[in-house]
Amino acid sequence: MAGHPKLDRIDLNILVQLQSDGAQTNLKLAQKVGLSPSPCLQRVKRLEDAGYISGYGARINLARLTDSVTVFTEVTLLDHRLDDLNKFEANIREVNELLECHLVSGGYDYLLRFLTPSIAHYQECMEALLRRNIGIKTYFSYVVLKSPIVKSTLPLNALLPA
Repeated sequence: MAGHPKLDRIDLNILVQLQSDGAQTNLKLAQKVGLSPSPCLQRVKRLEDAGYISGYGARINLARLTDSVTVFTEVTLLDHRLDDLNKFEANIREVNELLECHLVSGGYDYLLRFLTPSIAHYQECMEALLRRNIGIKTYFSYVVLKSPIVKSTLPLNALLPA
């Protein structure tokens, strides 16, 4: 974080408030964090310019739009050279149904999260990846039946020092 402005409790509170409602007006945000509107807007702009705020967006209720299936996939590669990892990552980056890719330690190499319209579509995605010959040795799929807890905000108060 060298070169980034040091954050104080008001900056952190701004981040917390924007996570819960990124579309709120500057006036409403200023009231919540205890500032007048002009200094609040200056702080938000500073946080944006420094890269602490990477964007704003809407949370979509996908269940209202269509049926979908979430699948977590463990992937083990044939080889573990840097070129092999880069080749795999470059190829899966192009898969629209892939939401997340994590290089992990443990019994497999990558944990992927897919969102597809059906199990059959997910299987088509995996077969297409296998046909690309990108170094996949094995994969195991875990279909999500229910997601009782899904958080869309970062626990800043728990992650950052007081």
